[in-house]
Amino acid sequence: MRYRGLLFIALSLLLLLLSAAIAASFGSVHIPFGSVCRGFFSLDVLTEAERVIIFDLRLPRIALAFGVGAALSLSGCGLQSILRNPLADPYIVGTSSGACLGAALAIVWHVPPLFGVCSAVPVLAFAGAVLAMGAVYFLAKVNNVLPVENFLLSGVIVGSFIGALVSFLMTAAGSDLHRVILWMVGTLGQSEPASVWMVFSYLLAGGLVLWLNSGALNVMGMGEEKAQTLGVNVERLKLAVIAACSLMTAAAVSAAGMIGFLGLVVPHVSRSLIGPEHRILLPAALLNGGAFLILADTLARTAVSPQELPVGAVTALCGAPFFFWVMHRKMKN
Repeated sequence: MRYRGLLFIALSLLLLLLSAAIAASFGSVHIPFGSVCRGFFSLDVLTEAERVIIFDLRLPRIALAFGVGAALSLSGCGLQSILRNPLADPYIVGTSSGACLGAALAIVWHVPPLFGVCSAVPVLAFAGAVLAMGAVYFLAKVNNVLPVENFLLSGVIVGSFIGALVSFLMTAAGSDLHRVILWMVGTLGQSEPASVWMVFSYLLAGGLVLWLNSGALNVMGMGEEKAQTLGVNVERLKLAVIAACSLMTAAAVSAAGMIGFLGLVVPHVSRSLIGPEHRILLPAALLNGGAFLILADTLARTAVSPQELPVGAVTALCGAPFFFWVMHRKMKN
């Protein structure tokens, strides 16, 4: 099983590199795939224009797509494990609705750049996501215990309430309505360079928390009572995993908007292929999540060129049928 898992990780890494090369090749200006591959090893094979297009324009967007996809995938993997539910998605913790409210406030109220340089939209989106996550956690907590059912229900309640507030803001958006809608459906085209560093910072911290708790996550698959008898502090594990997943999701959503289904599809597929061993599953989900969003963003950029589709719409078109299949399969079992 270990060799099979390591082989899967190697193939996932190969898929990620291939996805990055494809994304760097395709766009409004096509660069031959072979030239892109050779250009990663030697810049001399590229023209000056090709270097600018690949390294200054496309690679930063590819890096952001990888970071966002990896963060959402890792978050989905952690939440599905801690909640023992294959339909768990990063957005159930309320982060997406909170981020949506923060971004809508920044857009509709025309909040000026913070400190004169940093756009207020991702900052307020991140703050809204964190506040919503805190509200869900404290609403669900009962006597220092976090029941799974309460957590899921609290996420629905907080998300619905904030969604109503966003609807009111959209009616007052006026000419800014297009920006709010575009942010809500998810796009990588309006992100700033600082967003890449923010996403990768939280991805590194959150991924490290999940990795350090990978053994406990394996035990949690047996049930909470069994995990407690084996020495796992279940409530502390829940708090650590939910906090890590929520912060990664908040960073991803504040940088790229609401990109749905990725955190559901990629971890579920990875788990079904290599099993629930989290020391293998976590890096596999990270690599596959990044590769998936890179390919989805490439399709969004090129499908109806010169126009650009929201990448969230592309992931939803792929994820919604899969979600239905998983739900139907679970109901049959």
